[in-house]
Amino acid sequence: MNIYARYFDQDILVYSVEELIDFLSSIPDIHVTPELINDIHNYVEGDMPYPKRYKIRPRVYFILIKTTANTMEEFKTHRKQVTVTPPLDGEAFNKKEFKLSQLAEERQGWYKGHIAFKRVIQIPGTGKFQYQDTDFVALVKAFSGQDCYNKIVNHLKNRSDIDLRSQFPSARGQNYQFTYIDKDLPKDFVEKNKLKVE
Repeated sequence: MNIYARYFDQDILVYSVEELIDFLSSIPDIHVTPELINDIHNYVEGDMPYPKRYKIRPRVYFILIKTTANTMEEFKTHRKQVTVTPPLDGEAFNKKEFKLSQLAEERQGWYKGHIAFKRVIQIPGTGKFQYQDTDFVALVKAFSGQDCYNKIVNHLKNRSDIDLRSQFPSARGQNYQFTYIDKDLPKDFVEKNKLKVE
């Protein structure tokens, strides 16, 4: 099992905890303590398959991800193809932790965000209103899955054709999914996917 580590735009794929500690020690913001080294050993050698975030200061983290990839290119290709869905056989707590870690993972670039929300619409000829299940998909430039969600919801709330009584799901729920595309959009991506760029 190898380890991918990232802190802002600095990232590395390493093959041992020792290499990982060397990388972290080279970053001035990260204070490598015996407690941190011990915790990293426990994470790498333990059974937990999910990514792990380590807090440096408020809203600043570095992230570790276990992987079977042998090269950085292999790892990043695989990550682009993976949508954010926790394992079906995981415990409920672990599913929640997995989604939270994915939402918070900072990765600047383009995301494909899909939200299913309950839109308030007027019933023709009655003056009454009802909820209608509505899907919205967009390409969003964001720095995390949570930021992508926030931008989509803010966009929908500011649209004149969306009633403010409409209900939006939690970013942590199954009615919001996202996929990281890349730092830059491929030229033909929008046309092929017929998506609106936000």
